[in-house]
Amino acid sequence: MRREGPLRVPVYSMEGAVVGEVELPPKIFQAPINTALMHQALVRQLANARQGTHKTKSRGEVNRTKAKWYRQKGTGRARHGSRNAPIFVGGGIAHGPKPRSYRQKMPRKMRRAALRSALSVKAAEQQIILVDQLSWDRPRTRQMVELLDNLNVESSALILLAERNEAVEK
Repeated sequence: MRREGPLRVPVYSMEGAVVGEVELPPKIFQAPINTALMHQALVRQLANARQGTHKTKSRGEVNRTKAKWYRQKGTGRARHGSRNAPIFVGGGIAHGPKPRSYRQKMPRKMRRAALRSALSVKAAEQQIILVDQLSWDRPRTRQMVELLDNLNVESSALILLAERNEAVEK
């Protein structure tokens, strides 16, 4: 999905007026789109966010007596050993979850290629909006809502800043 020529994107003011135009680097914003790689990067990110602290007690870890429930023969009932068995209420869980790490590794070049693919998709769909300057005295939700309305942003937005700005962060 490569386009010929440089990719030009308008630069908007905070009021929504076009104040200029910027040429985006084709190496980043016109890179080959690899959906499988983007999917792998997303799955990795979601997996790495998991805690993995789930745990249930097995029959050996349940805090109950380990004694045989009733004698083996002569009762006419089924053979049972401990009440800790998974078949009983209050017994352990058979093959239950154990704590584990869901961490996934992905080579740096693949991560960067996935990011370039995602940025290229956004550029191809003309969903990249550049704002010349974000400057507020103090953080106000109303100001951010007005900015997003002025720029015709309907659903979600990722805001990247050149330098740290407390008013925009909050």
